[in-house]
Amino acid sequence: MAQSCTLAIDAMGGDHGPSVTVQAAAAAIGRHPSLTLILVGDRDRLERQIEPLDPPVRARLRIHAASQVVDMNESPSQALRFKRDSSMRVAIDLVRSGEADACVSAGNTGALMATARYRLKTLPGIDRPAICTTIPCRGGRFRMLDLGANVDCTAEHLFQFAVMGSVLVEALGDSNHPRIGLLNLGEEEIKGNDQVKHAAQLLQDSDLRYIGYVEGDSMFRNVADLVVCDGFTGNVALKSSEGVAAMISQYLRDEFRRNLFTRLAGLVAMPVLRALRRRLDHRQYNGASLLGLRGVVVKSHGSADAWAFEQAIETGFVEAVEAIPRRIDARLSEIFHAEPEQ
Repeated sequence: MAQSCTLAIDAMGGDHGPSVTVQAAAAAIGRHPSLTLILVGDRDRLERQIEPLDPPVRARLRIHAASQVVDMNESPSQALRFKRDSSMRVAIDLVRSGEADACVSAGNTGALMATARYRLKTLPGIDRPAICTTIPCRGGRFRMLDLGANVDCTAEHLFQFAVMGSVLVEALGDSNHPRIGLLNLGEEEIKGNDQVKHAAQLLQDSDLRYIGYVEGDSMFRNVADLVVCDGFTGNVALKSSEGVAAMISQYLRDEFRRNLFTRLAGLVAMPVLRALRRRLDHRQYNGASLLGLRGVVVKSHGSADAWAFEQAIETGFVEAVEAIPRRIDARLSEIFHAEPEQ
């Protein structure tokens, strides 16, 4: 029998709220017979959303009331101080109490990170949580962290990110011994700032499979399973790649619409174009992990539609079943020779 799993969903978070989160939750329920979801938010709005669903689906959707919502542009400090009954915080508290195995939210990233860190705390040996997501590349995919949680990082932080990311890659079955690269402005050893050079030395001295520096273009050539960087660099790299993909898609549409002949060519090429669109569709990789916490927390894009949010729920489900925080804690205990948490 499949392992049962309960996820807390911040049903009010994101640009669309319950109209998207409930639809995605129903789809996720249909995919996993062992999954139960707790929808956190405005009880009346959520009851209206789930009322049309089939009874077997409704039976595995529970509503947990929360009277507040964290706005998408609200500062983390304001959310912590004045939104103690927000759907985001209540969902995280359900993980803290053990009632839920993971939390999934499309809400304010800064507020989610701050609240999760405050309520769940970090694992021993981890100074700062990091945001990790999946990025497509030639012939496969890789994972990258940090993507915005930590603008300034020491070498020790980068090393911790590498440990956490490698555990995630191994647990999800992408590689038994993941290749780890440090994002840098060149592959030569003499390049990079002091933090990156020191982090490289820490990785070289560890039993992790460190392959050296990778550049912004080479990471898309499937040279590494995990790319490590500070949050400023990672966020810029991620948003730049998404922007380039969107620009190429728009260029293709413009060219095929130029005249009658290009429109005819577009009809002939339609199967190829649809396949390309599927491969470049960032929604299939929606769901970034907040690694380093004593619980599973997954961040969805705020603008995610129901299908994209369903992928974030899938990420939370898999990480909860694979007990990612416990695995990271055990790996850290091996490296630092400390006793893991019970």
